Formats: sequence, structure tokens, C-alpha cells
Amino acid sequence: MARHPAGELDDADFQVVEAPRPAPADGQVLIRHLYLSLDPFIRPMMDPVRSYVPHLNPGDLMPGFGVGQVVQSRNPALPEGTHVSGRFGWQEYIVADPAALRVIDPSLAPITTAVGILGMPGATAHYGLLELGKPKPGETVVVSAATGAVGSVVGQIAKLRGCRVIGIAGGPAKCDHAVQELGFDACLDYRAAGIEERFSALTPGYVDVLFENVGGPLMDMVLRRLNAHARVVLCGAISQYDGPTSGIGVPAFEFVRQRATMTGFIISEHMAHWPGAFEELARWIREGKIRYRESIADGLRNAPAAFKGLLTGKNFGKQLVRVARENG
Repeated sequence: MARHPAGELDDADFQVVEAPRPAPADGQVLIRHLYLSLDPFIRPMMDPVRSYVPHLNPGDLMPGFGVGQVVQSRNPALPEGTHVSGRFGWQEYIVADPAALRVIDPSLAPITTAVGILGMPGATAHYGLLELGKPKPGETVVVSAATGAVGSVVGQIAKLRGCRVIGIAGGPAKCDHAVQELGFDACLDYRAAGIEERFSALTPGYVDVLFENVGGPLMDMVLRRLNAHARVVLCGAISQYDGPTSGIGVPAFEFVRQRATMTGFIISEHMAHWPGAFEELARWIREGKIRYRESIADGLRNAPAAFKGLLTGKNFGKQLVRVARENG
């Protein structure tokens, strides 16, 4: 990061630094980064504000999860050729201790899933919906950013739980994907006119679970139609990462009236949930019950552009950067 952003990201907020390839010490491994995960949570880290993790400062390495391959090992537990995942950041080579890595078996699923549906986004969707949203058969679940890495999984899990699922996404192509490919019951294009009227028509029985990834006025729209004992799960607020937007404009007493709960969460505080979530998600993928989609940008130098696209909804599914080809 070259500087703290002022509103929307600019190319000048980033800088490319070249340095000699690092060498592992005894017990460590050198990893060649293959795929970098771009996730919305990185954007708030670029602002100098108090948060659940220390904010970035100019000159700091941009953070991010990644999947790669061991190319030099000084630890017999991780021989050369092993695929691993971890917090690699925006860089081509990483020196790491084995304790900081998760070993990936490429025979079970494509390695990209280790930073997608079988990584942090998948764990976020699984934990947030099932542990906090607690959906019951027949209930109405609404998910914003419905075709993103998290929202797409949330909606599909809710369908597997017997719920009626309404997505909110940007553009007819994304809404078509949510309904036709992911199995949502309906999807609203937030860019189209008359969304509040259409949403009211789609929720005659009101909303039991809201899985919120966007925030702002769209969130207020859903909050005004909460059912009794509704559960609101706050995962993110991507519409507000570049600066303040309107919301929450719903009176606090509305939550009292509906006896509703609203819970924010950070998935890194629930690591014990990850293995079980991955096991269940992997099984659903094998059984054809859950689908996923990826957007892949080529080259680390294109990471800033891809990141800006992610924050403005240009991605489709999980946004990745191909840092290097495995045999390249």
C-alpha cells in the first residue's frame, strides 16, 4: 500500500516493489504463489481506523489469502511440490513456517477452492448462516451480494435447508445466474427501478433471515420487512467501504417490535468451525448440490484493478488473481 485511500481506490494507492527472492531458514519452506484471493475485508484495513485487526500503513504489504506450492523445503513435513494455503499477501514468493499453512490435496478439488468455497468465504457463509441465521424450513432468507463468493454459498445452503431464498445482486446477468444456476427462488436487480415495490411483493410473509454483505439503503429496505423473531447476520458492508452512505434509517424500536436480533461476526474468531464446514461443503460439491463460479485476473500487477472491480461489483463469483502458472 502506497498511501491511505481517500474514498474510492486509485492506482496511486498501490506501488510495486521488487526484491530478491527470500530463502527459507531451518524448519521453513519457500512457497511459489499460484492464486491470490481478493476479498472485500481488505479494503477497510487500508483506512487508519480502529478495527478488529491493525490497519495498514504506507509501505505495508497488501494482505490476502493465497494458495501455492512448496518450491524449496527445509522441513521434511512439507516436501517440495506440496500445495499449501495461508495468509500470503500480494507477493510472488513466501517464506513460511508449516504451522501457518494448510496442506491442500489437489486430487479432492481444484486448488483455487482453497481460497474460495473451501476457504475463508465458504467458512464465512456456512458459519454465518447456520450458526447465527439459524434458518428453518419454510422461512424466507434474503442475501445481498447474492452471486459473490459468500452470498452465492449462503443462498444455496439456505435452499438445502428448505428455505425460500431471495437474492439481491447488480444486473440481470447476475440475477439470472442466481435463479437459474444457483437455485434461488428470486433475485432483485438493485440497479433497476422500483426495487422496493418488487421486494414488498416478493415478501408477503416478510423476512426471517437477512444475510447482509452490502449495507446502506438496500439493507434498510429489508430491515423494514423483518418478521417476528427475525435474525440479521452482518457479514460486511461493501457499499460503505469507500466512505459513508445512508443507513441505518430504521427506528431501533422496530427491532423491539419484531423481537429481532442483529449480529456481526468475523470468521477468523471461529476457526474451530472451519474443518466441519469444509467437509460438508466438499460433500455438497461432489453431490452436485452446490455450485461455485470464479473470476480470475492474470498477473500480480493486475491485482489493484481486479480489487477495484471487486468493490464495484464487476466480479462474478470468487475473485482471484493468477500470480503464476503451476508449471510456468
